[in-house]
Amino acid sequence: MGDRLYEFWQDFRPYLRTKTRDTSEYGFWYMSGLLRMEAKRNMANIGRKTNVDPQNMQHFMSNSPWPGPNLTIAVQHKVADRAELQEAMLMVDESADEKAGQWSAGAGRQHNGRLGKVEMSQVGVFLSLATPTVNTWIDGELFLPEAWFEAEGAARRAKAEIPPERSFQTKPELAWQMIQRVQANGVPFQAVAMDTLYGRSRKLRAQLDEAKLEYYADVPADTRVYLRPPRLVYPKTKRGKRSKRPQIATKSYEVRSLLYNSHLRWQQITLRPNERGVLTAEFTRLPVWTIYNQTIRREWLLIRVDEERMTYTLSNATPDTPLTTMAWRKSHRYFIERSNQDAKSELGWDEFQAIKYRAWEHQLALTILASWFITETQLDWALRCQYDPQLLTQYEVDVLPVLSVANMRELLRAAMPLPQLSPIEAALLVIEHLDNRIRSRKSRLDHGPSP
Repeated sequence: MGDRLYEFWQDFRPYLRTKTRDTSEYGFWYMSGLLRMEAKRNMANIGRKTNVDPQNMQHFMSNSPWPGPNLTIAVQHKVADRAELQEAMLMVDESADEKAGQWSAGAGRQHNGRLGKVEMSQVGVFLSLATPTVNTWIDGELFLPEAWFEAEGAARRAKAEIPPERSFQTKPELAWQMIQRVQANGVPFQAVAMDTLYGRSRKLRAQLDEAKLEYYADVPADTRVYLRPPRLVYPKTKRGKRSKRPQIATKSYEVRSLLYNSHLRWQQITLRPNERGVLTAEFTRLPVWTIYNQTIRREWLLIRVDEERMTYTLSNATPDTPLTTMAWRKSHRYFIERSNQDAKSELGWDEFQAIKYRAWEHQLALTILASWFITETQLDWALRCQYDPQLLTQYEVDVLPVLSVANMRELLRAAMPLPQLSPIEAALLVIEHLDNRIRSRKSRLDHGPSP
């Protein structure tokens, strides 16, 4: 595993060089720290654990001008080369992380799904590629709240070094930007799946449809649709001219009101193995019509019911797409939640601490790289090491588990054990912490409170 990691790194190290310096070795040790360490994966601690001066590591992550997006694109090109991923699903989701203050790039009081409430948080929009056996982040964008682009946000933009070309973009706009990017880079996917925050964007659904990309967009239960093509009428104004804004002369329905429609035909579909055996759910669908920018569009309304919840999904799948195929593709959204959880619990994403926008881009690129190392290794081992069919009989099961991210990290830690501190080194580290705290407090007292 150790040799494999270093060989893997050689393909990507050119993307971490600048015009004047080659500090790409810091990138290798940072990525290996994300993969091997179990906690406190901040810049300084990763530097200490990998024998890199903490200040050098912080400079490499926060200030060095190597372009993080270029490294992410390089990973996407590698992803595009894997035959096993040709039928993968592309999933859109966001992930929020609580922040202590307002100065970290993009920080603001916004909804944090992990906490279930509005808190000071930093939110990223992410794309994950998944099959039933592997899932991996492949792109991401930092969401910058609108307040960051108002006059009062100028000081925060300057401190976080937000690029001048950045402007306010909604989360669906960021998602569309990334979907176009991965498609241009050859990343293969059968369809795009997204939750209600993105699914209720009629604009995003229309953009995907115009690009001939199949989508499965969850929508809120009060979303209104039409059961036949709606009729648009242009009433006359008081001056006798036709209004430019049409009125809709067709009854609309909330999707939840269609649950007991007499035309629905329900089917129980097995989706995938899970810890309790197999996951099954009831599915049905019916054609509906929606309107965006005075354009009438036909979509499928796909309804899923299981023991825990009921979801409504709009899709532009072709009329001849089997219900089983639609159910399978829609239900892949589970895997981006798995990707987000792996990024946080296994790769330290939620332990990231920095103020600058560039540091966030660097952290994202190296997290995606670490995630791709795990995924590529899983794919290669699946080709080289076939399961013994007798294991199914031995365990009396119908499917065998795949190696998890945690399994892979355990093997890597055994191959590349982290150095253990001697008593003297531990004492010196404590002294360094105390010294830094004293200097930090003195600096605050000398300069007064932050603006």
